[in-house]
Amino acid sequence: MSTGQWNQLVKVLMLEKTSCRWYDWSVMVANILPKTTAFEAQAAANLFLLNHLPDRFLATAPRFDTAAQVWRVPVVVAYPVIGPIGEVGEINVSATSEVIVLYTSLDEMMACARNLYDQHREAIEAAFLQTRNA
Repeated sequence: MSTGQWNQLVKVLMLEKTSCRWYDWSVMVANILPKTTAFEAQAAANLFLLNHLPDRFLATAPRFDTAAQVWRVPVVVAYPVIGPIGEVGEINVSATSEVIVLYTSLDEMMACARNLYDQHREAIEAAFLQTRNA
């Protein structure tokens, strides 16, 4: 259902009479629904990572935080063949635009990535050797 159809449905169904006054709840609902999609939030987070960190960092599935009006986008470190090895931080993207409003410090994400690499070093190196020998 498109945003326009949703707003029309809300106007038809949610217009209710309360205490002898009419309230158009669609106005209130519009402030809760994000204007930025999950896909756009993830793309904005990945662009931020691309501009600030090495290529192993990846923004994954955003979760919408209604109270804060932001998309919370987890950041993982990933390697070819084996995929993500763990979460290293989070980027918050505005629900009304594709602006980064808050993120885990870059130094902290790098430190977490180093720790994860050390924990998974054998699997990572084995995957690279396997692709080299294939």
